[in-house]
Amino acid sequence: MSYLRSLNINTEKSNPFPFNVPAIKFARNIDLSNPITFFIGDNGTGKSTLVESIAFRLQLPHMDGAEYSKRSFEGAIRVSEYLELLFKIDSPLGFFFRAEDFGDYLNSVQRRDQSLHSQLSELEGEIPKHIIEQMKDNANYQLYHMRKNYGQELNAFSHGEAYLKIIQEKVSSKGIFILDEPEAALSPAKQLSLIYHINSHIKEHLSQFIIATHSPILMSIPHSTIYEVTDSGMEKTDLEDTEHYRITKSFLNNPEIYLRHLE
Repeated sequence: MSYLRSLNINTEKSNPFPFNVPAIKFARNIDLSNPITFFIGDNGTGKSTLVESIAFRLQLPHMDGAEYSKRSFEGAIRVSEYLELLFKIDSPLGFFFRAEDFGDYLNSVQRRDQSLHSQLSELEGEIPKHIIEQMKDNANYQLYHMRKNYGQELNAFSHGEAYLKIIQEKVSSKGIFILDEPEAALSPAKQLSLIYHINSHIKEHLSQFIIATHSPILMSIPHSTIYEVTDSGMEKTDLEDTEHYRITKSFLNNPEIYLRHLE
């Protein structure tokens, strides 16, 4: 069972952005009753704007815990007044993941930590190291929050490992989880790990996943719904019939055909 039954963008606007991109233009009575729904399509079709609009409307927490700023979510904010969501179960629980937010989050924590280290360096040798660390934690909530939630600083992991660890930590109880192109941070092996985690979670919890992706690996999760967005519409599509799957399979079966002109 899902929390959201359907979405509809109720407007005749066709300009300016984001009303001129296919994922917004064709988002009419979209069925979300499946616990796992994918939105796929080429770059520029508006998948990210669509899932951002849902996350903004639900006010799901995201990586840095900040409010949805007009600068980062301008398109989503414009769409929100026309976005109609039909609920099966009304719930504010969940999380919104964007790969770009994750990189910004790690960088901001690291910059703040370096700044504090520089400020407190003159105390080294005069005050015990663990006291200095406590002072840094008190002054840097992001760093304290990271250690509290993940047991250590996430930059101890690779980028993909840290991103997957955050997803595994956040996706641990019921809720609506929206992921925007998570494959950007994940190797094929880590994508398989994410599939396993989502599939196991769905079996144990009443949760819903809405995922924008380019990855044929991720969209192969069994029993999921795939909406393919093109310049002419947004349609439910079987995995094997998606352009992403067909191009990837064709290339891997015979890469020479695609690469022969490079020689």
